[in-house]
Amino acid sequence: MRCLFCKADSSRSRSVEHIIPESLGNSRHILGRGVVCDGCNNYFAKGVEKPFLESPGVKTLRFEQELLSKKGRVPTISGLLSPGVPVEVTRFPKLELTSVAVPPDAFERVIAQKSGQLLIPTAGPWPTGSVLSRFMAKIALESMAARLETSEGGLDYLCGEAQLDPLRDHARRGTTPIWPVHVRQLYPSDGYIVDASGDRQQIVHESDFLVTAAGEWYFVLALFGTEFAINLSGPDIDGYRRWVLEKPGESVLYSLKNLALHPMPTSA
Repeated sequence: MRCLFCKADSSRSRSVEHIIPESLGNSRHILGRGVVCDGCNNYFAKGVEKPFLESPGVKTLRFEQELLSKKGRVPTISGLLSPGVPVEVTRFPKLELTSVAVPPDAFERVIAQKSGQLLIPTAGPWPTGSVLSRFMAKIALESMAARLETSEGGLDYLCGEAQLDPLRDHARRGTTPIWPVHVRQLYPSDGYIVDASGDRQQIVHESDFLVTAAGEWYFVLALFGTEFAINLSGPDIDGYRRWVLEKPGESVLYSLKNLALHPMPTSA
C-alpha cells in the first residue's frame, strides 16, 4: 500500500485519517490505516488542519456551536468585559457552564465596578489563501479515496494519477502560491432540516463532486452553511463561477437529483 499524498510505502502505518477534522464534528468519514501514512497524517494535523481550525472565524464558530476538540474541549475565545477589560471565555457544555477569565491586573477594577456587559464575537471571516486551499485540497483527495477505498485497484489508481499531483503537492507542501477557492453562503450557520420523526437535525458538513460541461472536476464542501469549491485539475475557479451564474440559487449539494434526500436546511 502507498500513501495517497507522499506515495511512500504505508503498509506499516497505524493511524486512521479523519477526512474532516474531529474538531468539526466528524466521527464517521474516516479512511483506513495506510491510506494516508503516519507521517502525512501527523503533518496535516499540525500544518494544515490546525491553522484552519485556529483561525478567528472557525474558532468562533466552534465556540458558538460547542464543537469539541480531540481532547473534549470547546475552544476558548477572546471577549471584552465593559468597560474595556479583555477576557478569555470558555464553555463547558457537559456542565452547562461558561467561564470568564479576567487578567490579574484588571480583577480589582472589575470587582469595583460591580456590573458590566460581556461582549463576545458571534461570527468572523473564514480563512483565506493557502490556509483554506490546502485544507480543501487535502479533503478533496481524501474524499476521492473514500469513494475508491473498497474498489479493487482504486487507491493504486488514485496514487498514480499524475493529473492530481499538483493538488497533492499543494496539500502536502503548499507548492502552488495561489490556488483559489470559491466561497459563498448557502444558508445560516444554524440551519437545520426536519427528519422523518419530526426532530430538527443540524447539518454540520456535507460534500460532493461536480463535473462541469467543460469536463472540469470540482470538489464542493459545505461547513455550517458556507460552501467551498476547489478545482481538482488546477488553480482556476472560473469554471465554477460560470456554473454558479448559469444555475442561480443552486448547489451541487442540493441539485434536483438529490433534493428529496437532502433538502436545503432552513434557519431557526
